[in-house]
Amino acid sequence: MQFDQLREVIHSRRSVRNFTDQNVSLQDVKDMIDCARYAPSDTNSQTWEFIAIMNRSTIKEIEQITWEQLHRMAKIAEDNGLAREAKLLVKSFGPYATAFADAPVLIVCLATAYTSKFRDRIFDPIGFGNETIWNEEGIKSSSLAIQNMMLAAHAKGLATCPMTGPVLLAEKQLRDYLDIPNDRQLNMVIALGYPKVQPKAIARKEIDEILRIVE
Repeated sequence: MQFDQLREVIHSRRSVRNFTDQNVSLQDVKDMIDCARYAPSDTNSQTWEFIAIMNRSTIKEIEQITWEQLHRMAKIAEDNGLAREAKLLVKSFGPYATAFADAPVLIVCLATAYTSKFRDRIFDPIGFGNETIWNEEGIKSSSLAIQNMMLAAHAKGLATCPMTGPVLLAEKQLRDYLDIPNDRQLNMVIALGYPKVQPKAIARKEIDEILRIVE
């Protein structure tokens, strides 16, 4: 692949929240995970794991779980005198947090804590780092894999939307519902399907705004 082709794949990817009724094949999902697993990771720790939910009823259940926790949070805010914020939470944030509802596939992205021979032989014995740091390292590597996966989906004509809302609102409930062990972190969920519409490009910061050259 030439650079211009790769750049076109990257530049044309969009976060899509409306999907057609067309199903996604299991082979397409496996192809995407194959691309995900070739992402770089800290000392090749490969801290990523994925749960691909391809049952629409199960996806609807997860939507309901998310909404229930959203309304619970809104009720607490309202009881604390924050009625306006509670209303905004439901009406503004709610649709973003549940934008996976009509997707034929929902991929739950997990991360394990960073482990390696460096940690076992050096870092832990000298007391360098802590569980929070190693969990963050696991999330970083997992996120690199997720980007690979989303670009692979786009190259196949599929669409994705990464979301943290269900994790922020209903992590415990999702763990229980999907039987996710406590030593796995919930990173985010990815809605996957065929796009009903292709969103327009949105403005990006100019290169000079985000790049500092040191010579």
